Amino acid sequence: MINMKKLNINKLTIAALIGISVMGCTNDILNPVPQTSVSDLSAYDTPDRVESLVNGLYRGVKSGNFLGGRYWIYNDIRGEEFLNQTNNGVTGLQTWNFTINSSSNEVANLWGSAYAAINNINLFLDKVDAAPAKLTPEKIANYKGEARFLRALSYFSLVNIYCQPYTKDNGASLGLPLRLVGENGAGNSNNLKRSTVAEVYAKIIEDLNFAETNLPSNYSTSDLNVTRAHKNAAIAIKTKVYLAMGKYAEVVTEGNKIVSSSAPFKASSGVKHELNSNFAAIFTSYKTLESIFSLPMATNDAPGTQNQLAFYWLAGPVGGGEFSLNPSGILGDPAFGADDDRKKLTAASGTRTYLTKFPGASPFIDWVPVIRYAEVLLNVAEAKARLGSGVDASALEILNAVRTRSKGSVITAENQTELVNAILKERRIEFLGEGKRSFDITRLNQNFPAKGPVNAVTTAQSEYIWPIPTTELAVNKDCQPNP
Repeated sequence: MINMKKLNINKLTIAALIGISVMGCTNDILNPVPQTSVSDLSAYDTPDRVESLVNGLYRGVKSGNFLGGRYWIYNDIRGEEFLNQTNNGVTGLQTWNFTINSSSNEVANLWGSAYAAINNINLFLDKVDAAPAKLTPEKIANYKGEARFLRALSYFSLVNIYCQPYTKDNGASLGLPLRLVGENGAGNSNNLKRSTVAEVYAKIIEDLNFAETNLPSNYSTSDLNVTRAHKNAAIAIKTKVYLAMGKYAEVVTEGNKIVSSSAPFKASSGVKHELNSNFAAIFTSYKTLESIFSLPMATNDAPGTQNQLAFYWLAGPVGGGEFSLNPSGILGDPAFGADDDRKKLTAASGTRTYLTKFPGASPFIDWVPVIRYAEVLLNVAEAKARLGSGVDASALEILNAVRTRSKGSVITAENQTELVNAILKERRIEFLGEGKRSFDITRLNQNFPAKGPVNAVTTAQSEYIWPIPTTELAVNKDCQPNP
């Protein structure tokens, strides 16, 4: 591993980008043309080369150390649904048992991969308007929309693990160094203060609004409709961002753009998103209309050793058997019944139960679902439920649409509290193993529950959020550590 203390992180980033920029999301779907440097305008001198650079932006965020694997794993194992079985320090043990520190590999590697992706995006945005290639203004705006969508997604991912939740103090806490200009290693300074959480969220929303305006409504193939950002993808992520901010009216406003007012719930414009009738097929077919935005993998484009979702959840020898399901978590809840199709994506191995949602086709090339239509529906349902004073009929209808799709029993609620709690429980069932649990705990300012031998972690403890890595503090003298 490179010692970041001896090497400017942004100089490292630009070196990495030379490799990143020449690769697409998959060889079959996005096949880029090799380039030598994203900072050189010659890399922009033909439409194919510009397309190659755009593909490289996706490649950056789908790093196995970032959104291609580990980010989602860490967000799940911080919660209470999984128990560690291997005591393997390489596969998230410190994250699971809350012994993480600023020098931990998890903390440094995720941060470095994320900021490498962000710098790649910034370099592209700095140059694309002056591209020698004969691109129409509409095409340039389209590409910039994709870049800003990915930047928003990257910063949103980071702010939700390294920073205090927005809802704690309306975003007044320390956020992230908000890097918005590309650095190529030539005379750049790493020194940059941390913006507030509110300022980071404002930039995320600004980027997503730009993306929604400038992205296409859809693409020519189902592959691209899942793996490239489009208008509905930007809207979908905005429902999650506003949910994290506790801005429930805004969640509903965004959700109404792609969620019909009554069942069957579908998007009426752009990609015609809807719930897939077969739950298990979402994780094998990959390109259903439920999949709004996913990161694709292939045999020659896997996320890397011990980064894959299936490796962590499947029992050996098929997978690594790193984490089994906690019988005291949602697995044992009566609301998660044996007839539920989602329960059927678990399997016993000896005395333990493992998640089989991701089948782990060799070499673990499951596509990573960043956001599904079911999440948008439950975002909207929760927001509607919280905005009312009683049982919001529409929220209850949406909740049951998601639940009964998988043969879950119909939910009834006597009051607002029961409805909100039922929606939150449904999120735990629906997104088990998809990296949503930590997000739901922190946005609601809840404590992390105890699990097995690991004690609960309260909102007041320093372990509640990740520390800023020492690799950043060593090269960014203006960056403050977390208290």
